[in-house]
Amino acid sequence: MSAALLLAAVALLLWPGRWAGARLPAATPRRGGAVGGGAAGRPVVLAAASAAAAGAILSTPLVAALGAAAAAAGVRAWTRRRATAQVEAAIRGLADGLGALAADLRSGRSLVAAVSTAEHACGDPAAGRSLVRAVRTPEVTPAEEPREIADALGRIAAATRLSTRTGCSLAAVATAVEDDLRARARHRAELRAATAGPRASAAVLAGLPVLGLLMGSGVGADPWRVLTTTGTGQVLLVGGVALEAAGLVWSHRLVERALR
Repeated sequence: MSAALLLAAVALLLWPGRWAGARLPAATPRRGGAVGGGAAGRPVVLAAASAAAAGAILSTPLVAALGAAAAAAGVRAWTRRRATAQVEAAIRGLADGLGALAADLRSGRSLVAAVSTAEHACGDPAAGRSLVRAVRTPEVTPAEEPREIADALGRIAAATRLSTRTGCSLAAVATAVEDDLRARARHRAELRAATAGPRASAAVLAGLPVLGLLMGSGVGADPWRVLTTTGTGQVLLVGGVALEAAGLVWSHRLVERALR
């Protein structure tokens, strides 16, 4: 019965619904799809299926269900961290491109040549293409992007339209947007440094149950057999995993709230 309930929980965890992508718009590029559905959700499903198969072969259905849930949560967290890193790289690349654009415009180069230089100055190819679209086709609404990138591209597109109509300088706006992006990046770096201690503490606390199992096995108590083969042990195992997951989610939300 407990294994069936846990398998149902795993299915809900993997279901590509609104909850799975509720927090992604602020951190995940839309161009790559949301985590939990489509191609981006395949690693989550594969990790859960692999963990479930290994647990079923090596241990009990309960362990298989718990392993699938843990693998899905771990891969999803890793995917989100990777998506966040990609967005931050795109922001840095866009800032570099805007700096090159402003420098070329101030030196007297044409807008076409300046845009070409800015595209190559962007370390991120996707950010370079987005910047080129915002300058060359400012009337077109930019494709769905992360919020900070979309705001910057919208300001550049509006400044390009104004510069085309009135002849005002585009370099000043590009410099202002670049400074804003770099200031936000510095602010996020400072917040991450400030929350490094709590994140490390959460990681250490998350590993303590594994250490407890290893210590119990070392003294001959065999806690793994008790947790997986006895009724009381299975109840304690489910409760312990649930509390562990709740603690990790709570810690993650506290850190994320501090980073906003």
